[in-house]
Amino acid sequence: MPVKLILSLLISLAIVMVSMPPFIKFLKKLSFRQSISEYSLEEDQKKAGTPIMGGVLFIIVPILLTPIIAPEVFHETDTLIVMMAFAGYGIIGFIDDYLIAVKKNNEGLSPKAKLIMQVILGAVFFFLYQSHGKLELYLPLMQKTVHLGILYFFLVLFMFAGSSNAVNLTDGMDGLCAGVTIIALIPFLIITLKQNASFSSSLAVFIMALEGSLLGYLYYNKKPAKVFMGDTGALALGGVLAAIAMVTKKELALIVIAMVPVLETLSVILQVAAVKTIHRRIFPYTPIHYSFRLKGMPEKSVVILFWIAEAVFAVLGFMLAMR
Repeated sequence: MPVKLILSLLISLAIVMVSMPPFIKFLKKLSFRQSISEYSLEEDQKKAGTPIMGGVLFIIVPILLTPIIAPEVFHETDTLIVMMAFAGYGIIGFIDDYLIAVKKNNEGLSPKAKLIMQVILGAVFFFLYQSHGKLELYLPLMQKTVHLGILYFFLVLFMFAGSSNAVNLTDGMDGLCAGVTIIALIPFLIITLKQNASFSSSLAVFIMALEGSLLGYLYYNKKPAKVFMGDTGALALGGVLAAIAMVTKKELALIVIAMVPVLETLSVILQVAAVKTIHRRIFPYTPIHYSFRLKGMPEKSVVILFWIAEAVFAVLGFMLAMR
């Protein structure tokens, strides 16, 4: 593996590993701590007071490091779009986390306000992309490309809003979201390298830097977590997955690659629909990872199970993308 990719991984990992302890102390000093909903599981009540906004660090590091290792990024629009999506959705999450930290509750931004901001950002990235990208969708099983025209605009809005919210729902246990995202990024890294036929691709450098920063964060987020990524990190990760899928033209493969967040979202949708229509729950608790906890499975075991499931889906999604 060429030097640029190794450097981006190791340097970002080292920076986060070294910077996180003082950053955690800084968050505690500002009283940016997690507040726990009264409806949360009893065991999770103990997590109240854990610093949030840990995602700020693993967002900043790859964004600052990528131009240093790969200066050509300023001439590669697709990578810039991915980095802006990462930062943009992180800002939405930061606003939400800030309101939570100040109000000391779990309300933050209203769902409507958050969705509007997510859709607006999605529209911005569509217009940036359509100036040079193809408004088409590849159907891997049919091995056919369909030109969508303006319909691609709505696909992009759905991708960004759906992906950012799905990853956000996955952020519910120590190490769960970070681990799932680290695994989901691997197929996109390989796809990027295959498409660019160069290990010096700025997008590949960015993805490796992101992997390194997430690995560093995961060290402090594993159970018992010393810090949470908050909506800052979760929305950013969802946004960056959607952006990478868009610029690599693997929009449908994203659904399979990120199947764990997709299933988390579906569990919530089905639960809400069931409660409103038949007035009963389908699952003991949603998002679905909490149901495993209520059935007696330890949190660490649930996280590892979901990591394994995500690894399987990542392989299947990569196979689909390469058809």
